[in-house]
Amino acid sequence: MKFSEKWLRELVNPSITTQALVDQITMAGLEVDDVEAVAGDFSNVVVGEILTAEQHPNADKLQVCTVTDGTETYQVVCGAPNARAGLKTAYAKVGAVLPTPEGGEFKIKKAKLRQVESFGMLCADDELGISDDHAGIMELAQDAPVGTCLREYLGLDDKIIDVDLTPNRGDCLSIKGLAREVGVLNKAPVSFVEIKPVPATIDDTFPIVLDAPQACPRYLGRVIRNVDLSAETPLWMVEKLRRSGIRSIDPVVDVTNYVLLELGQPLHAFDLNKLSGSIVVRMPKADEKLTLLDGNEVTLNADTLVIADQSGPVAMAGIFGGEATGVTAESKDIFLECAFFDQIAVAGKARAYGLHTDASHRYERGVDWQLQHDAIERATALLLDIVGGQAGPVSEAVSEAHLPKARSVTLRHEKVNAMLAFDMPASEIEEILTRLGMQIEATGQGEWVVAIPSYRFDISIEVDLIEELARVYGYNNLPVKVPTATLPFTPIDESKVTIQTLRRTLTTLGYQEAITYSFIEAGLQKQFDDQYEALALANPISAEMAVMRTSIWPGLVKALQYNQNRQQSRVRLFETGQRFLPKGEGLVQENVLAGLLCGNRDPENWTGKSSSVDFFDIKGDVEAVLNLGSSGNEYRFVADQHVALHPGQSARIERGGETVGFIGALHPALVKKLDLNGPVYLFELSLDTLLEGHLAKFSELSKFPESRRDLALLVDEAVAYDTLRSAVQENAGEFLKQTILFDVYQGQGIEAGRKSVALGLTWQHPSRTLNEDEINAAVQDVVKALGAVGATLRD
Repeated sequence: MKFSEKWLRELVNPSITTQALVDQITMAGLEVDDVEAVAGDFSNVVVGEILTAEQHPNADKLQVCTVTDGTETYQVVCGAPNARAGLKTAYAKVGAVLPTPEGGEFKIKKAKLRQVESFGMLCADDELGISDDHAGIMELAQDAPVGTCLREYLGLDDKIIDVDLTPNRGDCLSIKGLAREVGVLNKAPVSFVEIKPVPATIDDTFPIVLDAPQACPRYLGRVIRNVDLSAETPLWMVEKLRRSGIRSIDPVVDVTNYVLLELGQPLHAFDLNKLSGSIVVRMPKADEKLTLLDGNEVTLNADTLVIADQSGPVAMAGIFGGEATGVTAESKDIFLECAFFDQIAVAGKARAYGLHTDASHRYERGVDWQLQHDAIERATALLLDIVGGQAGPVSEAVSEAHLPKARSVTLRHEKVNAMLAFDMPASEIEEILTRLGMQIEATGQGEWVVAIPSYRFDISIEVDLIEELARVYGYNNLPVKVPTATLPFTPIDESKVTIQTLRRTLTTLGYQEAITYSFIEAGLQKQFDDQYEALALANPISAEMAVMRTSIWPGLVKALQYNQNRQQSRVRLFETGQRFLPKGEGLVQENVLAGLLCGNRDPENWTGKSSSVDFFDIKGDVEAVLNLGSSGNEYRFVADQHVALHPGQSARIERGGETVGFIGALHPALVKKLDLNGPVYLFELSLDTLLEGHLAKFSELSKFPESRRDLALLVDEAVAYDTLRSAVQENAGEFLKQTILFDVYQGQGIEAGRKSVALGLTWQHPSRTLNEDEINAAVQDVVKALGAVGATLRD
C-alpha cells in the first residue's frame, strides 16, 4: 500500500524524521518496500496562465503562447497539444532548474525555436518528476493562484511510502490504521477525522434484501439525488489519491476511493435511475453473466456473491461493479452502497476471474465489521460538499446472527514473561494494550481478560497478544539470551527399526530416495490398483493430480519414465510415504515403503557387459530390508496375482499370516502402455510392519565341528522353496544351523512337470560334537516331513 507521509502526519505527527518513521514501521512488522519523493528536485516553477495561444509561423506542431506569472507576461513556444488560452499550468521561468530522467538537472535558458524567442517552458508532469504522464502540459484548477510557487501550491515537499503488509494486518490498509499504529509506537495522540451523521433532507430510499446473509451479513445503502458530476474533484483529494497510486476519474469514484484509503472500507456508487426493483445480495443463478466496468463480460461462478437488482447482477460483491449501472457524466441520482462481506466468501474469487482490485484486496484480508456506518456517512458528507445534492436516510439490511462477535482473550503475566524472556512489568503490559485500543479487565490473579477491538481480527489467542506486546515494546529492545532447556535422555527401543536405517540400507544397495506427489491421475491409479477406489479431490490442480494415491508405485513409475526419457537406463528408486485408502466414510492413511528397480545389475564398467536385473535381485534387496529387525524368518513370499504385476512374476509378502506387501515385475501391458524400457521390478511394504523387529540376542559361538547333509529331491515344479524350507526347519531339530538351496534342475532325466531341488542342511551343537546317529535321525525326520509336501529323494 502506498501513502503520502504528509497525509499520515495530518493525523499523527511524531517528532521523528522520515527515515526514523520508516525504520520504526518496518521494525513493527509493517515492512517498507520503498520511499520516493512526490516530485523531482526543481526550482523557480510557478503557476502560470496562458493568455493567448497562436500558431507558430514556422512550425505546424508548435504554438506561440503568452503566459503570465501574475506580474509580468512572457512569450513561450510550446509543442503540447493541450496548450490553450485560459489554461493554468506549470511555468518554468528562465533560470529554473528541472530534473532529468537520469537523475541530473538542467537549467532553463532563453531560447529561439524556429526563429521565435521563448522565455521559459510550460511543463508536463514527467518533466517535473511528478509522474510519467507526458501527453501534454499540466492542467491546474481554474482557481489556482497565478504566480504561486508550484511546489508550495501542490504540496510537493512530501514522500510516498510503500508498505508491504502481511495478510494478517488488513487493519493497516488505510491511513487511519497506519496512523493508529504510528501513534501507538510513538505514544503520540492521533487526530482521527470526526465523522458526524449526515441528516437526511429527502425521504427517498431503495429497498435492500439479503438472500445470502452468511456471506453478507450487513449492507448499507443511501439515495443521493440531484448530484452535479460536472464539478471537479478538489486538488487536495486528487493529490492524495495520486500519491496513493490511484488516478482521479470523477468526483463520485474519487470520493469512494478516498474513503477506501482513509478508513479502509470499500464503497460503490450505482446510477440510481439504472437500478430496478430492489438491491438483492445473493448467489448467482446458473450461467448468469455480468459486464464489468472495464467492459469485459464474465460468466459468474456458482460461488461468487453478487449484488443484483430485479433485472440481474449489477456487481460482483466486494470485487468489481457492473457497467450497466455505473455512474457516468449524465448521472443525476446515485445509490451509494457500503457492505461487510465475510472474508471467506470473498477470498480467492477475484483471482478466479483474473482480477485484483483495491476492494477485493481489503475484503480478502478482513474489513472492520463495525466500520460501515462511519464510511457511508463520511462518503456522503464529501459528496455533498463536492457534487451537491440531497441525501436520503441510510437504509440497512443486517443479519445479527451472522455478524462476527466481539472477542476477548485471557492473558497471563507468567506466560508473557516466559515467552519474552524477561520480566515485563504489569503496568507496561496494561499501558501497551490500552494504547492498542483494547479494553482490559484484571482478574487479580496475574491475569487479564482483554477485549479485542473489531478492527483487530488477527488476534484470537493468547500468543497473539504477546506478539503485540513484543512488537510495540520493540523487538530490538528485547533482551538477548541464550535459550536453556533440560534435555533428558530418551531411551531407544532397540527392537525397533528406524526409518533412517531403512533409508541407509537401501541407499547402500544403490537406491536413491524419491519424493513423488500424493495426487495422481485417475486413469493411472486404476491401472495400478483395482481393489480401492481412490478419493477424488474437490478442486484438483490439474487432471494429472486429480485423485489421492492408494499406492506409491504410480509415482515411482512416472519418475522412472522421466529418467528414461533423459537417457538414464539404470534406475533404482525408493520412497517412504503415505497411501490413502478409503474405509467406510473415512480415509485411512497408511505409511509404506516402496521401491523400483530397472536396468543393468551393475554399473557399466570395463570388466564386461552387465546382465539385466531380474526378480531375484529385487527379492534379495527386499530380504535385506526384512532382516534389519532380526525377524526376516517371519516373512514368507507367496505366489499371488496383482493387477499391476506380471502374472508369473509376482508374490505377496506375509508376516504372521497377514499380507504386508507385494513384490514383482511390472505387467508387460503397463510397460508397453507407459513406453518404458523394461523389465521393471517393484515392491511395496507396510512401513509400520517393517519397523517392528526383535531385540538382538547374543548366542555363544560353538567351537565344535559342523555336520552337513545334502538332499537331492524331486518335487512338482509348482512347489515353492519356501514350502520345503519350512518343512525342514520345523522337523530338523533344535541344532539345525542353516538351510541352503544350492541347485535347481529341470531337463533330461527329470519327467515333465517335475524339478530337482538340492538342499544343504547344516547342524552344530553348542557344547559337543553331534554323533552320526543323531544326524541320521534328524535327516530321517526331515525326509519324512518333505514327503508330506510331495518331495521324494532323487535316485
